[in-house]
Amino acid sequence: MGLKDDMPLLARHEGVWAGTYRIYDAAGKLVDEHSSRVVCRFPDDGPYSYLQTNNYSWPDGRTVSQHVPANYRDGRIWWEGDVIRGWACELPLDEKGRSLVLYWQHVADPDLYLYEMVQLSDDGKKRCRTWHWIRNGELETRTAIEEKLVTRDWRAEDDKLKKAA
Repeated sequence: MGLKDDMPLLARHEGVWAGTYRIYDAAGKLVDEHSSRVVCRFPDDGPYSYLQTNNYSWPDGRTVSQHVPANYRDGRIWWEGDVIRGWACELPLDEKGRSLVLYWQHVADPDLYLYEMVQLSDDGKKRCRTWHWIRNGELETRTAIEEKLVTRDWRAEDDKLKKAA
């Protein structure tokens, strides 16, 4: 059995997602809003079991792209990079099969970590995510994300990006 067989809910996230990130401070005040295009891949070969690329853009023209590769073991995917370390798993008690939970810790700032809840719609075309950023046991910010599936064909998206480069 492989990753997609062992984590079928995660496998349903494969593809390209477009959405909006909204970041709130601990008091609930909106402090940032930007759009996103997230590519979730399950490569056939290479060093990683899962590869996600997050492309963010702001109305003022700023852009950021982050690659977050992960490997699969022990029923979870694991991030063990230079920027973040953590894991993601499906919630077996969710009999509807809609929920994932993630834990990330920033390598350069070990006092900052986050927990993320991800809910996928039953038709697999929408998802919402919530991050709780915690520093020294105190809530620092919350990130609320709403996304819609653009395409399951992440390979075509990669080809399009290569041609544009």
